[in-house]
Amino acid sequence: MLNYSLYTDQELTSLLKDDDHAAFTEIYSRYWRKMLLVAWNHSNDNTTSKDIVHEVFISLWERRNSVEILNLAAFLATSVKFSIYKYYQRESRRTELSRQNYEFNELTNDEEKLDALFLREYINGIVEEMPERCQLVFRYSREIGLKNNEIALKINVTEKAVEANLTRALKIIRAELKNYGWMLLIPLYAIYTLLK
Repeated sequence: MLNYSLYTDQELTSLLKDDDHAAFTEIYSRYWRKMLLVAWNHSNDNTTSKDIVHEVFISLWERRNSVEILNLAAFLATSVKFSIYKYYQRESRRTELSRQNYEFNELTNDEEKLDALFLREYINGIVEEMPERCQLVFRYSREIGLKNNEIALKINVTEKAVEANLTRALKIIRAELKNYGWMLLIPLYAIYTLLK
């Protein structure tokens, strides 16, 4: 019987790609406590932290054949941080929808505002498809308004890595918008506002 505790992270991730359940169990045993601490540090909520760590490990198993993992600890920590961000984003949306249900706002026919709203939704769809770290950096920057040095501290990377991920995210968005002709259809000020 193989002693998986002697394997390196790289060996375990390689075995994981070959559907080795014992390798997955070893990864889980090796990292679940550390990931729980990461989750708790970012959420200060025991139940949420446990749920998120559980989801991250389930996702790791489900995506074992499609994800490229160079550094297992960093990959898991980024996944946990990103999952917490998404969790609070969902909670924020629920609160906002709940608030809107109790307020009556007149619908506007202002075409430029509708275009801008539609463009924002379209860009959100593009962002959802980006690599996790790229997504996380973009959302912290554009949706929360954090500065690059604040993002670097929050996700434990260098400021250069933040800049690189932000540049990559903006290139992906611009390329997608160009591919589908959005650059021609949407007023320039709307694009500028979303991508500045």
